[in-house]
Amino acid sequence: MDFLSAHAPDQLPGNRALPPVEGAVQAPHGTTIVAIAFSGGVVLAGDRRATMGNVIAQRDIEKVFPADEFSAVGIAGTAGLATEMVKLFQLELEHFEKVEGSTLSLEGKANRLSTMIRSNLGMALQGLAVVPLFAGYDVERRKGRIFSYDVTGGRSEELGFAGVGSGSVFARGSLKKLYREDLSEQQAATVVIQALYDAADDDSATGGPDMTRRIYPVVSVITEDGYRRLGEEEVSELARAVYEGRLQLPNGPQAPVS
Repeated sequence: MDFLSAHAPDQLPGNRALPPVEGAVQAPHGTTIVAIAFSGGVVLAGDRRATMGNVIAQRDIEKVFPADEFSAVGIAGTAGLATEMVKLFQLELEHFEKVEGSTLSLEGKANRLSTMIRSNLGMALQGLAVVPLFAGYDVERRKGRIFSYDVTGGRSEELGFAGVGSGSVFARGSLKKLYREDLSEQQAATVVIQALYDAADDDSATGGPDMTRRIYPVVSVITEDGYRRLGEEEVSELARAVYEGRLQLPNGPQAPVS
């Protein structure tokens, strides 16, 4: 990034000029990403739908990626730019580790991603925004942490849970009623699937578990042992349990009233 900034700044994603167009630029957009902290780390998950206007552009898009051994990024916004940004972010973290002989702190990684989002502001103002959710295990504090961003690169640390994307308002409501500090890993994974199910229930741009096509959310877990993506069999089992529960309670599990 530094080399390109000095020698070919026009090649950076945020500096590329768009041709003049009339109206909004139509490009596939990723939608809902959620994260929740639990006693041993953090879970980051995303639905699989990408939309372009009122059309489903892709049903099985990948929106959650490992950034390095102890962190991950979930992307919402313009899918092509977001994927490119994640690849650059992965490369920067790997390059830093090779040059310095040590990894960036989780705080440093979050700050670096903030700078990259800010560099895309020109594109965002033309309707091609990228708004990721960053989560990881802080090896110094020995706990999972979650960071959210706005289109200008503004960074906020979220306590307990977070969501971004068009369905996030519904997902956050679901997370709020189900979150507890003592959740186990499996319970946290179930909660994020419940949240994505609620988001898909009320937001047309969010895709819920597709039992017919066997397309399930991407669910990743980050603990002191590092990043791990849950296997399709494990996620399908959790998704099917959520689906069968919704046949009995369409609105999902209810939080107790104290």
